[in-house]
Formats: sequence, C-alpha cells, structure tokens
Amino acid sequence: MKTYLFSPGPVMVEEPVRQSLLHYDICHRSPEFEEMFAGVQEKILRLFEADDSYYAVVVSGSGTSANETCLSTVFRDGDEALLINNGEFGNRLQEILEKYNVPTHVVAPGWANTVDLNEVEALLKAHPKITYICMVFHETSTGMINPAHAVGELAAKYGKRFFVDCVSAAAGEHIDVVKNHIDLCTSVGGKCLGAYPGSAYVCGKEDLMAALSPEMGKNVYLNLAKHYQMAKKCHQTPNTPNVTLFWALDAALDWTLDREGLDGRIARYQTCAKILRDGMKEMGLRFLLPEEQMSNTVTSVFLPEGRDVTAFVADMANSGYTVYAGKGKYFDMNMFQVANMGAIYPDDCKKFLEVLRSHI
Repeated sequence: MKTYLFSPGPVMVEEPVRQSLLHYDICHRSPEFEEMFAGVQEKILRLFEADDSYYAVVVSGSGTSANETCLSTVFRDGDEALLINNGEFGNRLQEILEKYNVPTHVVAPGWANTVDLNEVEALLKAHPKITYICMVFHETSTGMINPAHAVGELAAKYGKRFFVDCVSAAAGEHIDVVKNHIDLCTSVGGKCLGAYPGSAYVCGKEDLMAALSPEMGKNVYLNLAKHYQMAKKCHQTPNTPNVTLFWALDAALDWTLDREGLDGRIARYQTCAKILRDGMKEMGLRFLLPEEQMSNTVTSVFLPEGRDVTAFVADMANSGYTVYAGKGKYFDMNMFQVANMGAIYPDDCKKFLEVLRSHI
C-alpha cells in the first residue's frame, strides 16, 4: 500500500527528484561539483526572488542547522536580538539564541496569535543595541503566516537586520526578500520545495556575509562565514557535504522554477489547500486559525469531541495517509495538522477527504 504524506516534512517527491539520487558518484572537490553548486546557488536566489545584492550557500543538515549557522555567527559582542515567538519554531530560534548567549528581547503573543507591531516598535526604540529582528515566516506548529512585510518595514525604518526562518515557507509562499526587507533567511529541501531532508540553504545580503569573519562564529561546522568564504572562493563547502542530496536539491529547484514555475507551484498549493479546507468545513470540523492567517500548505484542525488524536493518527496511517498530531497544548485539544506540501495534487486531496470522512 502506498503511503501518502500529508505531513509538513518529509514530503512526497517528484520522480525526477527521486531518480537524481542515483547519480553517479562524484567528489565534492571537483569541477563537476563546483559547476552544479554554482547552479544551485543561482536557483536559490530565484526561489527567494532575490536581486544581485544577495548570495546563497548550502548547509548539509536540517532547517535548524541553517538557522543555527546564521544565528551562531552574525552577532558581535554587545549586540542584542529581538525575537518574535508565537509557536514551536519560534521557540527553536529562542533556544538557539540562548545557547549562544545572545541577549534577546522576546515578543511572545502566544501560539496562534499574531504579533503586536506596536510592541515590536517600542522595543526597537528602547533597546538601541538590537541589531537583528528574528522571526519565523510560516509557523508550522500552527500553520500561521506571520507579517513579514510589516516587520520588515520596521527593520528598515530603524536600520536593523531582519532574519527570517523560511524553512516551511520557501516554494510554498512568495518570500520576496527584497520587497520584505529580509537580510538573511533559511530553508531546506524537504519541505515545500519537494526535495529531501538534509539539504538546507541560506540566502542573505552579500555585504552582510562578506563582513563576517570565521572567528565570529561560535560553531565549527555551522559557521556562516566559513560557508560564504569557501563558496565565494570555489563554489564548495568548508566540510564534506552530502553530495547526493545536492543533486536532489538541484532537481527539485529545476522542477519548481522551470517545469512547474514558482507561481504555478504556489497556485497548486493554494488550490489543494482550498479543496482540503472546503471538505473539512463540510464535515463540520473546526480550524485553529481564520483562513486569512493560514499558510498555503498547512491546515490545523480539531477532531470532533470525543475522538482521540493519537488513535485517529494511527487509523489514518493504517489507511495509507500520514498526518501530524498537534504540538503542545493542541495535542491535548485533539488537534491534527494536514499538509499539502510536495508532490500532492488536487485528486490526492479529494481522495484524502474520502478517507478522512471515514475516520471521524
């Protein structure tokens, strides 16, 4: 029985992406790798709708590894951060900042609550040592899209850098780093892009990266300055990368940007999300968020009263469909999450709804 992954990563992949894993073996210290890496860098910039003031590097690891690569490197002694935290992955950013002893001012409206921009602005006025505003674009734990443009406008107004975790947003939402004043952002192949876990990447202002030194990094492997300098020197990585996953990342970028088109991919995700949400609404299920705050790819929904989420997830899995149970307090509230990332199409969503109806 085929398993359909209606979960927010890992995701189902297109056949050319899967076949790319069979590429013949190459050395990462070779012209062939360098040529492929340079192409991947250019495609990442296109994915983020960046201009030529941006530069991209690839980190072998999860999305968190890309976040840690950035946040463990960019702060100098005396710098402070402002973090917007309204979910599990805001918590993850906070954990990284605390681990590297970055003084951090936190705006925490609570999970599934949007940020008060007046509170953000007040902190920027009160704490001139803040150098970075940090935020998650798509807070996967709730499915909420955070107000990147509005926060980016504040960053520009006060002359701050803007770091955005786009791990579950890139290729699912229009990021547009230029329009949103994003200085540094991250993602990974195994989410909306439709590749595999383990191929993370960073897109950032080149003047920002060029000003970093390896000594600023508080991590040996996850060091943004090292990654930038090596990529700039010879389109390689400072340590041995997961070469196989580079091919899959490259194939997924080709599929997204050239075969389907970024606009086409995002439109497909929007269509699939609408099919799922309309169907669940017809079943009388209740959503966590109002629709205008929902992402294109994750829907958080509550089971009917008396239906246990653990048993429900197991029943769905036995029928060939993987969904996630809610995190934190939402687990106790019997919330589950349905994702339509990767190689999921409208007919798949209609079949999913048939199975869902039989299990609620």
